[in-house]
Amino acid sequence: MSVITTILAILCGVALFLFGMSLMGTGLQRVAGNSLEKTLFKLTNTPIKGVLLGTAVTAVIQSSSATSVMVVGFVNAGMMKVAQGIGVIMGANIGTSITGWVLCLSYIDGSEGIASLLSTATISAIFAIVGAILKLFTKHTKYHNVGDIMIGFAILMFGMQQMSGAVAPLKDNPDFVSVLTAFNNPIIGILVGIVFTAILQSASASVGVLQALSVTGAITFQSAFPIILGIGIGAAMPVLISAIGTSVNGKRIALVYLINDLLGMIIWGTVFYVVSIFVDIPFMDMPMTPVLIALLNTVYRILTIVALFPFVKPIEKLVNVLVKDKKEESEEQADFELLEARFLGIPELAISQSHKCINGMARTAQKNVSRATSLIDDFSEERMNKVIKKEDILDKYEDHLGTYLMRVSKTQMNLKQSKQVSKFLHTISDFERLGDHAMNIAFISSNMREKDITFSGDALEELDVIKAATEEIVDIAVSSFQVDDAKKATQVEPLREWIGNICNDSRSNHVKRLQDGQCEIKTGVVFNDLIMNYERIAAHCSNIAAATIEADQSHFNTHEMLSEVHHNKNDQYKFAYKTYAEKFALEESQEDNKKRRARSK
Repeated sequence: MSVITTILAILCGVALFLFGMSLMGTGLQRVAGNSLEKTLFKLTNTPIKGVLLGTAVTAVIQSSSATSVMVVGFVNAGMMKVAQGIGVIMGANIGTSITGWVLCLSYIDGSEGIASLLSTATISAIFAIVGAILKLFTKHTKYHNVGDIMIGFAILMFGMQQMSGAVAPLKDNPDFVSVLTAFNNPIIGILVGIVFTAILQSASASVGVLQALSVTGAITFQSAFPIILGIGIGAAMPVLISAIGTSVNGKRIALVYLINDLLGMIIWGTVFYVVSIFVDIPFMDMPMTPVLIALLNTVYRILTIVALFPFVKPIEKLVNVLVKDKKEESEEQADFELLEARFLGIPELAISQSHKCINGMARTAQKNVSRATSLIDDFSEERMNKVIKKEDILDKYEDHLGTYLMRVSKTQMNLKQSKQVSKFLHTISDFERLGDHAMNIAFISSNMREKDITFSGDALEELDVIKAATEEIVDIAVSSFQVDDAKKATQVEPLREWIGNICNDSRSNHVKRLQDGQCEIKTGVVFNDLIMNYERIAAHCSNIAAATIEADQSHFNTHEMLSEVHHNKNDQYKFAYKTYAEKFALEESQEDNKKRRARSK
């Protein structure tokens, strides 16, 4: 067999192995459905539970990376704390070694009689046939997923046989043996393990390849040990990639995976090689078999977690130092931590904590509206991404607060407290909607940039006026809510009415500009979409202000109260309306000015 043919045969085996493992893992995850994720989320309140669950889940789905990516997602969403995630990551490091034992089945060989029924060829054939039948002749999705598992297992086994068969003839090749002997150097072995695993994106795959190489008899303990050390570090690559774009805590938990294996390499590498200086270790030159490779991998990972388990808190502090908090994210996390379950027994305190958290949500929504509106005149990918990121944060606020307030509502409360909780549940929805409209404006800005849509000077001037009025109404609604200032909140509704008027006038003006050829037709829809989002932001600010006024006046029907305001406009309302009409006036004709002044009376 030529060198090129051998290399292609090995690569073919690796490709089949990776595909089979991916197909089997995906099938296992689909069969389990969301139960694995729910289990991880609910039963990780102590480090030891986290380790056991991480081990079990990874053993089932055959991928420590998949488990770790799930944990990164939970921590990024604020559903799991970093300390909880550390235990699961530790368990995942143990669970991934189970794959090596499964791969040992591919080396079972029976030439005749009953033994032939246990051969790899027989087992793979049975799995492939049953899997194909389930895929081709059943209609239920669950059976299809089971079929994927069985076919994936068969392909994985065939890939292992392909690799082993390709390298077996090389055991008598002096050049090949000399290459493998180079792994005896600890530094080279570790680097090979890191690079190879980073390329394959799977520790299990790297262990499988090492097991295949071991059939040549040229892999000794001395060369296998450093490779195993490096494999753990290289396996951190897909987890670190999954943390790109996540929160600070998401990045921290991804870093835990790397730190675990890095510390394991340092601890046990140092111990082993220092001891070998003073003591003659008899098994250094012992040829490794697939079973011994699997055993070495498992023992190393278990010993690493045993050594590191007492240091969960120091590891948490280490990643906190390595990945520092950003001020905004630190504030948001602090807001979520206000919603402590132990406060539920004291409704007054739980409601107060909820109000503080909603204040944080209000700040985030206000900043996101301002950030989004600035994109119209000065688009920036960085600010666009931040708008998207903060919208996700607002969704988390609504989820956390909604869940917490529903729990508060089930406790013993007086009438005033019940109405406060009801008010907060409605208000968080309005703050979340501010974020939605900020996102809409951001996407409109992005669309304008991609399609090279520009407005005329007059249109931009009108948008600037509406933008300024919108930012002011958000500021008044947020600040009045935060300090329960009902008097200040009464300024919102007259401004909302004025914003509605200038938005209508601006639409009419834009139609005239289109007719006169000052603006292109393609700008019409975009302009109207922007105006509509500004109007909706003002409407949600009106709801927020009404909730603030309700709380002060013990008036708990927002729509009824707003209706009363519109039909019984007092002098204060009229004065505020007139003030805003002068402050946020569009450039227009004298006749239009007279009409607007008449409307304000």
